[in-house]
Amino acid sequence: MPVLDRLAVLPQYLLPKRALTALAGWAAQATAQPWTRRAIGWFIRRYRVDMSEAAVSDPAAYASFNDFFTRALKPGARPLAASPWVCPVDGAVSQCGPIEGGQIFQAKGHHYSAQALLGGDAALAAQFDGGAFATLYLSPRDYHRIHMPCGGRLLRMMHVPGALFSVNPTTARGVPGLFARNERVVCVFETADGPLALVLVGATIVGSMATVWHGVVTPPRQGHLREWRYDTQDLRLAQGEEMGRFQLGSTVIVLWPRDTARLNPDWTPARPVRLGEAMATRWR
Repeated sequence: MPVLDRLAVLPQYLLPKRALTALAGWAAQATAQPWTRRAIGWFIRRYRVDMSEAAVSDPAAYASFNDFFTRALKPGARPLAASPWVCPVDGAVSQCGPIEGGQIFQAKGHHYSAQALLGGDAALAAQFDGGAFATLYLSPRDYHRIHMPCGGRLLRMMHVPGALFSVNPTTARGVPGLFARNERVVCVFETADGPLALVLVGATIVGSMATVWHGVVTPPRQGHLREWRYDTQDLRLAQGEEMGRFQLGSTVIVLWPRDTARLNPDWTPARPVRLGEAMATRWR
């Protein structure tokens, strides 16, 4: 690990990340506060947020910072490519590639296991051994709703407790097993091409993660794995349909089984991506 990355990450081991995240969550949810409009205006200027794409483009119309941060897009702002799998978010490619020996590549010198990412479920991880993954980082300026890369029927959801390190590129290079250490929500779908996992990874200052079928999943942060089963229901989401959102930014990881998906050859680390663009084609 480069010395500068090591030094940049060191304060994160020392900071009270949970307390900071709880405070940020409270502040972001507060309504009718005199500083809300000022905070939104500062954020738009600081991160050059393009409000022309928002369904509600007037910053003063948002009652809370969370309302602004999870803002909807105008209809048609993100057309879907003619592809079996489309990008589920606006953001950038952190890494993507094969899952080899049950290991997922994080950054130079760092891998983590699919089993650890998926809450220690060896049987679930085995379904993706030899498959492919895509890790997508959402920066503060990005649209923060998550959409379905393909149509699917929801089978299960897990909330896996964990740390709350930042998930920016520097931290990905500096914290071993970052995405399998941080708090995360694992969603497993049955699709026409086999199982698909969407993993929403929490981070410092991410006040909460929510799904459209459950609402807010975290908080609460109870310190133990929680699971919800949906395999006896017929809960289906179409390609491009919203499936969840982050209240403040983070990372999404997509997992495919063996011989299922060929990732977009243009996708390389740090490449910007947009919701709806082609993410992968079928293996055959």
